[in-house]
Amino acid sequence: MSMTIKVDIVSAEGEIYSGSAEMIFAPAEMGEVGIAPRHAPFITRLNPGEVRVKVNEEEQYPFYISGGLLEVQSHLVTVLADTAIRAKDIDEAAALEAKAKAEEALQDKSGKIDYAKAQAQLLEAMMQLKTLDRLRKKAR
Repeated sequence: MSMTIKVDIVSAEGEIYSGSAEMIFAPAEMGEVGIAPRHAPFITRLNPGEVRVKVNEEEQYPFYISGGLLEVQSHLVTVLADTAIRAKDIDEAAALEAKAKAEEALQDKSGKIDYAKAQAQLLEAMMQLKTLDRLRKKAR
């Protein structure tokens, strides 16, 4: 039996996941990090992207997060996400529509839009689609 670490993924809506894992991968501000049991403690910001919880060789759970914080303790990893969605629950049509709207807004040169907000919406939609795409590739 391999060593595990407890993982909690929490968003403003509530707890999304709680369980043990052999490894956790997350989109930290400075690049993707991999957390194994007994990892050195640290805290970092998370970028929008995919958090993967590897329970064992056969079982892995992907989640989309819109950003947040990652806290690592020796026997506990906590993901505090602004928004967290199980990859299988991502609404592809809504993500595609949000991406199209954000791209359209960024083309608007009138100065009537908030470019930073449009860029954030575009990034969020693109990361949701990327997470969904990874899930589909693993299912094959």
